[in-house]
Amino acid sequence: MTRTGIGFDTHVLVAGRPLIMGGVAIAHERGLLGHSDADVLTHAVMDALLGAIADGDIGQHFPPSEARWKDANSIALLRQVVARLHSQGWLVGNVDATVLAEAPRLAPHIPGMRACLAEALRVEIQQVSVKATTNEGLGAIGRREGISAMAVATVVPEKPT
Repeated sequence: MTRTGIGFDTHVLVAGRPLIMGGVAIAHERGLLGHSDADVLTHAVMDALLGAIADGDIGQHFPPSEARWKDANSIALLRQVVARLHSQGWLVGNVDATVLAEAPRLAPHIPGMRACLAEALRVEIQQVSVKATTNEGLGAIGRREGISAMAVATVVPEKPT
């Protein structure tokens, strides 16, 4: 049986923080605010995977109230989520994600994001889709106050029944 999960995350843009998305550092005058590295794309992917196996969300597994997750590398956290899936008998089937941001331009960084995510997910790059779009100037995203990401993930049993 194939299972599917949906993930969503959003973070505020602030000065003095690096901008990390899909494990890739992107040159920009502002970065995302969060307890960890605030990698909004990777967070959405993790929540989608956890949702697919009905195992809570990233706030439950990596609570911001715990100092050990301060400035944590989200790709390292994703590897822990994938190990958790594997320990429960699941493999990642595919991931499809969309980042909503007015700036910076993300298209040049998408191949690197896909490669980084695929490695952490233990899948081929063809199983990872990352897209980017703007919010056409509407709302907080449109005003360049933050960046959001959404993801859908499928998981399949390690040993088909």
